Amino acid sequence: MRWMGAGVFVALSFAAMPSALAQTAPASETTVPAQAVEPVTTPVETKEDTPNQDVTVTPPVAADPADAEPAETESRPSTLPHDLSPWGMFMAADMVVKGIMAGLAFASLLTWVIGLAKILELMGARLRLRRALRAIQSATTLDDAVKRIGRRGGPAPSMLRAAGEEVRRSDAAVGHAGGDGLKERVGSLLSRIEASGGRRMSAGTGLLATIGSTAPFVGLFGTVWGIMNSFIGISQAQTTNLAVVAPGIAEALLATAIGLAAAIPAVVIYNVFARAVTGYRQLLADAAAGIERLVSRDIDFRKVPAAERSTGLKAAE
Repeated sequence: MRWMGAGVFVALSFAAMPSALAQTAPASETTVPAQAVEPVTTPVETKEDTPNQDVTVTPPVAADPADAEPAETESRPSTLPHDLSPWGMFMAADMVVKGIMAGLAFASLLTWVIGLAKILELMGARLRLRRALRAIQSATTLDDAVKRIGRRGGPAPSMLRAAGEEVRRSDAAVGHAGGDGLKERVGSLLSRIEASGGRRMSAGTGLLATIGSTAPFVGLFGTVWGIMNSFIGISQAQTTNLAVVAPGIAEALLATAIGLAAAIPAVVIYNVFARAVTGYRQLLADAAAGIERLVSRDIDFRKVPAAERSTGLKAAE
């Protein structure tokens, strides 16, 4: 009986196994989604598995400013003048500014031409005047000085000849009226010749003074006009790009630079010549004073007897 009971129990247990398996099947199906949740994390692995796709897609999308700069720099030279040298800026300037710069350049050239010409003229005049002054100082009479000068030209020989001519014209009246009138007439002649020589030597220096005083203002006018045109161009172009603004301002400032280049040498050369002409006039005054002494000596020796006159002249020599 015991064995029969065990056999029945085993049989019943085998019969109950299909139902148990049916009851456990939903549990196994529920675990399947739990296992399916784990592959959700696998897209990360797929991204890591395909890095080439990320590399090929991102460069076109990224707009790097460093990559955009070459295109901008390539477009800049088209807005700039082809030649930024002084000659190129002069040719690209406005007609008014161009005319002002041309006038200032001519004034600068004129300054150097006048300076060179006056240097040569002043050196030659001073050399001739010093020779004439030595002849006047070494002579004892007016006739002797005229002979020493000969046919030389210049203010000092002209003074000697004018004084000798006036003495000959007044020779007859000196014995009766005295020599005071002759001295006055000779002094008047010498002063006029001296003033004429000084004016001749200072000719052209007034133009240097004019250039030195007006050239900076003329250049400034050209600069103002050029900057005004530059601002008008900026408003028309509707841009504040430095490549558009800089060339016009540079052309305007070139006018001021040329004005200063013309004015500074003109002022320096004028001051040098002013001092040189003053020294030249002093030499003319010394020559005139020497001639007046010769005339006064001749008048005084007329009152001396002939025998004593020759002795006195030899003593003066």
